Amino acid sequence: MNKSLEVNGHTFNWGERTYIMGILNLTPDSFSGDGLLRQSSESEEIHLDLDFILNKANHLVENGVDIIDIGGESTRPGAQQVSAEAEMERVIPVIKILASMLDVILSIDTYKARVAEEALQQGAHMVNDVWGLHADPDLASVVAKHQAPVILMHNRSSWAHAEIKERLGGRYVGIPYENLLEDIKLELMESISIAHSAGILDNQIILDPGIGFGKSVEQNLELVNRLDEIKQLGFPVLLGPSRKSFIGYTLELPPDQRLEGTSAAVSIGIARGADIIRVHDFPYMTRVIRMTDAIVRR
Repeated sequence: MNKSLEVNGHTFNWGERTYIMGILNLTPDSFSGDGLLRQSSESEEIHLDLDFILNKANHLVENGVDIIDIGGESTRPGAQQVSAEAEMERVIPVIKILASMLDVILSIDTYKARVAEEALQQGAHMVNDVWGLHADPDLASVVAKHQAPVILMHNRSSWAHAEIKERLGGRYVGIPYENLLEDIKLELMESISIAHSAGILDNQIILDPGIGFGKSVEQNLELVNRLDEIKQLGFPVLLGPSRKSFIGYTLELPPDQRLEGTSAAVSIGIARGADIIRVHDFPYMTRVIRMTDAIVRR
């Protein structure tokens, strides 16, 4: 694995500590209830409150976040897709203002090449693709052109395998795997091959096993515990368990009561080799991550 990554004057020294990705969901329908689009009290119109969003971003930076991940489309099971135009209307104004005011790495959470292109032009530094370069054939070339790091996530999400309960939210059931870890590794290697074909270098690739994306509760639990097998592929690994339904269904708790479950998953993930943790709930998660590092990175 490459030992470090340089991004816009920031150095990620893999293995020295766990890096923290904070979440800005610019949606009205986030699964975790943290969507930052506001509905007008006088109409049904949903709009960006840039002052509110800037305050949220400042809060993340003040609590030690290394990367802010900005997304304009919900990825929860059953969520409505949005057009590239609508997604850009949500994310681009925020990227512009954060790039001009904060010294932090900005990640655009999108699988659409048009959105990534505009975001990278306006100040984003990296791309987080939940479909691992499989959804849009033009995205890999956009990433390569900008020489941007890219997070390649494993994803077998399918509406046909989604089950939704009002209190606990959506989960996936009956997703077929012949061998969970081997299948995930094989499909991540396919994403890596797409990246290589476009000219993306190894040191620009980060892998995400896709907790919660096309995996059952039991499969997510197993994946967290066996994260070290993903790490054996030789790339930095991002883990995003925060508030997800495998925690909710395990503990029978809604998203706003999953802090302890998230903490347990984060700690095990770091012990199994995670390099970046994508989380909500600051400053609590910063403390969990720092304490876990103090134990396992001695």
